[in-house]
Amino acid sequence: MMIKKRFLFYSSASLLACTFLILSLSSCRKTQDKNDYVPKPKGFNRIDLPPTKYVQLLENHPYTFQYSSQAIIKPDTVAWAEPHWIYIYYPAYKAVIQLTYKDLNNDPNKLSKLIDDAYKLVAKHNQKASSIQNYVLTTGAKQKAMLIQLEGEVPTYLQFYTTDSTKHYLRGALYFNTALKSDSLEPVIEYLKKDVIHLVNTLQWKK
Repeated sequence: MMIKKRFLFYSSASLLACTFLILSLSSCRKTQDKNDYVPKPKGFNRIDLPPTKYVQLLENHPYTFQYSSQAIIKPDTVAWAEPHWIYIYYPAYKAVIQLTYKDLNNDPNKLSKLIDDAYKLVAKHNQKASSIQNYVLTTGAKQKAMLIQLEGEVPTYLQFYTTDSTKHYLRGALYFNTALKSDSLEPVIEYLKKDVIHLVNTLQWKK
């Protein structure tokens, strides 16, 4: 009888030991799984980019071109704005192409200074730009235009200028009024880059 009780005592002790071991392993597994958890990267909202339709600029300026029907033409309202400075505003993307116009008055020195100023404005972004690339374009009027594309956390991702070398000079810059990173804006930047190239290709000076 005593032997039987001792057997039952050992059996109960073994059962408790096994139960404790299983719970311990389970607890370790949960702790390991918790430590191995890697958070997923934050996603961004999808941006739909519809086919672009272009319309002719009809405002009274020394230039005309075709721009996206998604955009709105607004006057530049900064305190130092000059006549014929305008914004091409994209409400859907909170983006704007700022255009600044200068009359050269057949002054080659003035043109040289304006081109130097354009590159100085680009150079201000050297510290934050991871890449700066220059492209030479030929407009529909057989004139040259310089397109400058910047990458990185910079306030402007595209800049350009074009001129007829004697009377007209036009400079443009693309800005976004948003806190999104450049990686998430890349599809929109490429989308609006096509609009900039179309603007340059359809640009005509008025006499």
